[in-house]
Amino acid sequence: MLDGKVLVTGGAGYIGSHAVLALLDAGYEVVVVDNLVTGFAWAVDARATLIELDVADPAMPDVLREHEVKAIMHFAGSVVVPESVSDPLKYYRNNTAASRALIESAVMAGVPHFIFSSTAATYGTPDKVPVAEGDPTVPINPYGTSKLMTEAMLRDVAAAHPINFAALRYFNVAGADPQGRTGQSTVGATHLIKIAVEAATGKRDAVSVFGTDFATRDGTGVRDYIHVADLAAAHVAALALLVAEPAQSHTLNCGYGRGFSVLEVLDAVDRVTNLKLERRLEPRRAGDPAELIADNRAILAALPWRPARADLDTIVADALAWERKLAERT
Repeated sequence: MLDGKVLVTGGAGYIGSHAVLALLDAGYEVVVVDNLVTGFAWAVDARATLIELDVADPAMPDVLREHEVKAIMHFAGSVVVPESVSDPLKYYRNNTAASRALIESAVMAGVPHFIFSSTAATYGTPDKVPVAEGDPTVPINPYGTSKLMTEAMLRDVAAAHPINFAALRYFNVAGADPQGRTGQSTVGATHLIKIAVEAATGKRDAVSVFGTDFATRDGTGVRDYIHVADLAAAHVAALALLVAEPAQSHTLNCGYGRGFSVLEVLDAVDRVTNLKLERRLEPRRAGDPAELIADNRAILAALPWRPARADLDTIVADALAWERKLAERT
């Protein structure tokens, strides 16, 4: 077990709040740093300490020392791909520059372990699927580039300082805490399953399907959807590996190694809700790859982690339950 606390940046957000729960449930002491620009204080479990602060704040080294932090899980950042194209400087500030500042704070405070929330967007449009960690990383938007730059910083810093890291490249994250403690709460979220369950609960009147002429089994884009609770569990397992092997760092895909098309996802929502969502067929969005699926052999080899909630209907049901719970809050 870690000899100290885990600091979770962005721990009031979607994935971060699930990681906080997974860490607490595993017995870790957790400190959350979140500026609450997009996160929610109520999403942070009461067992954790919440500090309202930006990760790039000059006070960060003192925070790390004061709370005896020995590991950082870094989720804070901006995540909307189209916005990264229209406002790239925001993404290089919030994702790359802020991450650089946080990594420097970690080095200054002597934090030995760092887990980074990366993305499959680092691959761009892959030449083949499933895509593996050693395949070319050629991002096609500033979001992917901003994350890839942080991965490069971590590699260089780990070579120069006593710190190791795990860069976890997420595919399409969906679902919610099975116990209903947290979920995707952001207004205007762009995740397909989130949009679909919003439509199922009356928050939207239809779901747009962007592109029906891809070279896939039904013409719509295929993605590897991973349950957020499984993803959080992968972070806890990655932390244990970093502690056990302090001289080693890792870059790992987080996915199930299989994909579902947009229409298959909407069919699953129809099944779970016993409704028929209205589907609006739209042109392709620029830069959308036809298929993006993780080669997950590396994470299965490196960690004792195994998916527990990989069934698509289960992912949808958990997302739907959270959406209905959110509706009760308003």
